[in-house]
Amino acid sequence: MSKFKAYRIHAGDKFGAGRFDTMSLADLDAGTVVLRIAYASVNYKDALTARGKAKIALRFPLVAGIDLAGTVEESADARFKAGDEVIVHSFGLGAEHDGGYAEFGRFPADWVIPLPNGLSLFEANATGGVASIAIDILAQRGFHVVAMSGKADQYEYLRKLGASEIVARPPAGNERPLETPQYAGAVDSVGGAQLGWLLRRMQRDGVVAAFGNAGGAEFAGNVLPFILRGVRLLGVNVNNPYATMARLWQRLATELRPRHLEKIARRIRFEELETAFDDLLNARVVGRRVVDFSL
Repeated sequence: MSKFKAYRIHAGDKFGAGRFDTMSLADLDAGTVVLRIAYASVNYKDALTARGKAKIALRFPLVAGIDLAGTVEESADARFKAGDEVIVHSFGLGAEHDGGYAEFGRFPADWVIPLPNGLSLFEANATGGVASIAIDILAQRGFHVVAMSGKADQYEYLRKLGASEIVARPPAGNERPLETPQYAGAVDSVGGAQLGWLLRRMQRDGVVAAFGNAGGAEFAGNVLPFILRGVRLLGVNVNNPYATMARLWQRLATELRPRHLEKIARRIRFEELETAFDDLLNARVVGRRVVDFSL
């Protein structure tokens, strides 16, 4: 194929601007493995990049998309051969290195993770809907899961994933430094006021894993949950060592395999990408959107 379709961030405006584009293999970044990309999920970070709302793209032009799944087209590394199904994410994809919104990509072999047995290429991209996946995994392992949402029309979706209870997203307002302890653990994909609300309500030795900022990058808090209840606030770093990521993928394909990936993710055409960005930024998305290059 002499030309193929891509979505790239170009210089312009304050942080760059995204647009549909065409490329050739010669235009791709350096690497030892060329992939035919099958799927690339739509992330909040991608939407911010494409719409020029945050400084994420560190050079121009740059193929957006922070993760992908596909098959090896050619490889100069003996670990991979044509036809192998693989996953690539982290390592600066969509920020410093061309990402997933293109029909082809070239990457260093040390970034390429073999698709574990038990997951399809589509399912590997569907696992990116972290809040939904967390409900699914925790419920199947026997935990009483309380989901939080600001939209009543999402409640049935959350119940189908395994939520035992659903509470409305908390309003902003003054609270006591510590509230009645309720939760043993929390997975926070929102940040902002919601994170502060959760920390005040954690049980003794409770753990909060924080990985989102759609509700704001700052939150109001105090030290009492930490020094009186031993609460731990854990950050989630996507740039883990390769061995750690491969091990986690293997667990997602086996004992931690989510049950409802088809409910969580919906395939979209490449041409729908910009609509998906705007829906995500305006909180109109439930679950996960995944670009399917075969559509």
